[in-house]
Amino acid sequence: MKPAYLLYGLALLNGSAIADELGYEAYLDSPKRIKCLYGYVTAKTGNFDAARAIFEDCMARWNDIYSMISLAQMYESGSGVPVDLGKSAELLEKAAGQPDDASYVSLARYHWGVALAEGRGVTADPAAARTWLQRASAGGQSEADDYLRQLDQAGGDTPEASTR
Repeated sequence: MKPAYLLYGLALLNGSAIADELGYEAYLDSPKRIKCLYGYVTAKTGNFDAARAIFEDCMARWNDIYSMISLAQMYESGSGVPVDLGKSAELLEKAAGQPDDASYVSLARYHWGVALAEGRGVTADPAAARTWLQRASAGGQSEADDYLRQLDQAGGDTPEASTR
């Protein structure tokens, strides 16, 4: 029997085993939750079809908040999917409504608060926006603090609207 480090060294020389394990293709059908992070990398490399498939699977399997946020951003920007602000807002609202102890929930609450403040995919609701941004802030999301300060400086208007 060969020692494990020798087998690993042979795999490095061969390259294919390690490359296959590190590439996002290995995670398209994977039951491992780490695939959700590979979805982000996949989107950043421009393979939006694969990223969407990974995000959708992560949402179905684990109700993964980061995947909801990432897919919402794809719908907002039209990256690999048609622009659909309503679908983006729907995903952000679902992500923001997850339990307080869920990973990335404060980030989702920040994005949902901004969507409500700016009326992105939903009717603008400044009071609800402030509530969600305050929840994001309480969860440690410093961007929410910044956005709330900008709202205060703009007199309750959205920061973007005040610069128009």
